[in-house]
Amino acid sequence: MTNPEVAILMLCLFIVLVLLGFPIAFTLLAMGVGFGYYAYYTGADTFADLFNNNIFYLLNQNTYSVMENDTLVAIPLFLFMGYVVERANIVNRLFFSLQMAARNLPGSMAIAALITCAVFSTASGIVGAVVTLMGLLAFPAMANANYNKQFASGVICAGGTLGILIPPSIMLIVYAAIAELSPLRLYAAAVFPGLMLAGLYILYVIGRVLLNPRIAPKPRQEDVPPVARIYADLLVSFVPLTVLIMLVLGSILGGLATPAEAAAMGALGGLFLASLYLGPTEEVLRRSVTLKDPTMVGLAVVSFVLFIIFGKEPKLWQMITIPVLGGIVGLWLSCLRYAYKAVWVRLTESVFLTAKATAMVCWLFVGSWTFASVFSYLGGHDIIEQWFLHMQLEPWQFLILVQLIIFFLGWPLEWSEILIIFVPIFLPMLDTFHVNPYFFAMLVALNLQTSFLTPPMAMSAYYLKGVLKKEIELIDIFKGILPYLAIVIFSMVMLHEFPAIALWLPDYLFGPYIP
Repeated sequence: MTNPEVAILMLCLFIVLVLLGFPIAFTLLAMGVGFGYYAYYTGADTFADLFNNNIFYLLNQNTYSVMENDTLVAIPLFLFMGYVVERANIVNRLFFSLQMAARNLPGSMAIAALITCAVFSTASGIVGAVVTLMGLLAFPAMANANYNKQFASGVICAGGTLGILIPPSIMLIVYAAIAELSPLRLYAAAVFPGLMLAGLYILYVIGRVLLNPRIAPKPRQEDVPPVARIYADLLVSFVPLTVLIMLVLGSILGGLATPAEAAAMGALGGLFLASLYLGPTEEVLRRSVTLKDPTMVGLAVVSFVLFIIFGKEPKLWQMITIPVLGGIVGLWLSCLRYAYKAVWVRLTESVFLTAKATAMVCWLFVGSWTFASVFSYLGGHDIIEQWFLHMQLEPWQFLILVQLIIFFLGWPLEWSEILIIFVPIFLPMLDTFHVNPYFFAMLVALNLQTSFLTPPMAMSAYYLKGVLKKEIELIDIFKGILPYLAIVIFSMVMLHEFPAIALWLPDYLFGPYIP
């Protein structure tokens, strides 16, 4: 049945319930099933007929479609890679090595925080995790270095959102599944816009500090380690993670692997890095080389006793060497035991967090597809499309209006809800207004950055406030992120004026786009 008024009521009621704090995924499910039951209702002669409604079949089919979607397989694998990297303390080393490497630049610690956010968020793609971790790691370091707190908070909040744009991005995988676009072309299209936005952030930091050096003092000379150690730390922390990300992205863009296959190799690479970083650490060696640990001492004593019992005419050097060798083997086994415990604990945490985040995304898809199907069946998509067409807009006017709508939706909603629920409303109109879908996707991806940076519902600010508590006021965080919000809008203008920023690389790698 076609009932556009009911569809619009359904949409408005959903927004109200979300603003009241109801879980979004299950609100979508409830709204879809409730209004869908009304939409597909054909009457009931018996009690059993009350459950003979097509909405239940639709819900079942949508659930099965999410489970068998090959594109979405990459999501848990990329999430797992990010959580493993986070739990392995790689980010700590990365930040401190970068800040020393950039020590001669204005605002070196802020630049290091932005680069760390960019690298880590590409591996993770989870804004909350990046902002929270960097809030615990980078903000105290900047505060101790007498950085302006507003300035420092803005850097962390803005840098933490880069992961939803820079490939390999989970957001782009979700967009590919929704819009039925090639994730390879989306990744290629996002490379230069992501680098442009990160570069503009860094240029802003440098310019701001040059104009007002007091907000970001230079590091003290006594705090700077030897140059050899700086390069060694970079080699150990920055290079392995960057190489891993480049290999994952390169295998996708080069056509050597699908996003799911590349994500699987990335997850394996993350485990390998974690085992290296959590293996023979200083703490493991310290805990192993102790008489409280029976492994080393016990093996030394046992080897000595066995040598005395079965040895023939033992010499002094043999009586000394055999227990030492046994102790060395015991030390090695002890290190393995402690390293195994360290890796296992972080591995189980990563698996749990991956399952939790993946379940949330999957339920969002099931709920949103059910909601969107019912909304379209009631005529909601048609009435919105007719409204746009009756306005007789030019393509650039259509783009501006859509981006304004997405911008304002970013106040109450996060990127996942905007992408899954509202973007599909506009996708069928792209052909009408002759808009390249990959160009549109990059505009949306840039715009979704604002959903984390726009007060009063800037979620990145709340993530940071949650870990810093009384160290900074929320209003100061809002003031710190406003310049970056302006930079995002400027990036969107640049992309609109120069579409080749997004379209040149995919056209070069895969040929011109043919609708």
